[in-house]
Amino acid sequence: MALSRRRDPRAINYWPGFVDALTTLLMAIMFLLSVFVTAQFLLGREISGKDEVLSRLNSQINELTQLLALEKSGKQDLEDSLANLQASLAQSEGERSRLQALLDRGAGNAEVADEKIGRLGSELENERQVSARAMSQIELLNQQIAALRSQIAAIEGALQASEAKDEASQAKIADLGRRLNVALAQRVQELNRYRSDFFGRLREILSDRENIRIVGDRFVFQSEVLFPSGGSDLNPEGQAEMTKLATALLDLAKEIPAEINWVLRVDGHTDDVQLSGTGRFRDNWELSSARATSVVKFLISKGVPADRLVAAGFGEYQPIAPGGSPEARAQNRRIELKLTEK
Repeated sequence: MALSRRRDPRAINYWPGFVDALTTLLMAIMFLLSVFVTAQFLLGREISGKDEVLSRLNSQINELTQLLALEKSGKQDLEDSLANLQASLAQSEGERSRLQALLDRGAGNAEVADEKIGRLGSELENERQVSARAMSQIELLNQQIAALRSQIAAIEGALQASEAKDEASQAKIADLGRRLNVALAQRVQELNRYRSDFFGRLREILSDRENIRIVGDRFVFQSEVLFPSGGSDLNPEGQAEMTKLATALLDLAKEIPAEINWVLRVDGHTDDVQLSGTGRFRDNWELSSARATSVVKFLISKGVPADRLVAAGFGEYQPIAPGGSPEARAQNRRIELKLTEK
């Protein structure tokens, strides 16, 4: 393999830095996408609440509009009745004038004429009273229509205020998203710089061996360097390598600002050869977890804060080399170190 070749220590290998930068950019994009989806969800939930309020207000406006239409219809009916009464009154006045003219000319029966005149006068008075009541009802309807118009104007004002508040909320959310993106980008850049420094120091202090290498944004130790076959206790060679790692990590911790919540994640991996189940570990899950925990405990014994370390076991389910050849299985038996945020 290319990684197993002896390299000139004076040659500068740019590939790890390029991979670091590309991986970090991908992580930043994924994180920004998750923030954007979260902001869209919050915005959608707030807008749905506004839509419910607007729906209720529109329903009230529809009810008021129907009531106003009914009131207008009643007013029109009263106006039609008043017109009929006035027409009837005019007809009665004409009839009275005609009878009075007949009486004056002495034509017909005076008593019958007087009786008819009295009856018509009574009907005329009744029609005048009905007309007065109709006018009162029309005035009341006008007052109700004015009140309905005032309510509609108030509802329209409330709708406009709600729309303005909704626009202000959207602007505030957009501004918050921009600020969050800037802050996240700064954090990612700072952590990337310290991660590069950390890997650079590890490359300097660890010997250039084919079983210790960098893969992407991770520092990889082959299990044979650290542990005996099937065991989880660090051997003397592994303790020496982890002591160098602890020294580099403690030096770097002094330089990382306190506001960056960083951790060193230790991942244990095995090959796909199943354990017998009769030994200390029942399966590869337990073996990989025990090895990662052993590395973490050793680093803690060397002074690395426990809250800056994470141990995880992956068994044989995250291989980096396909196939079941001895070389592929040797690559898959490994301990990976990754400097990241909590």
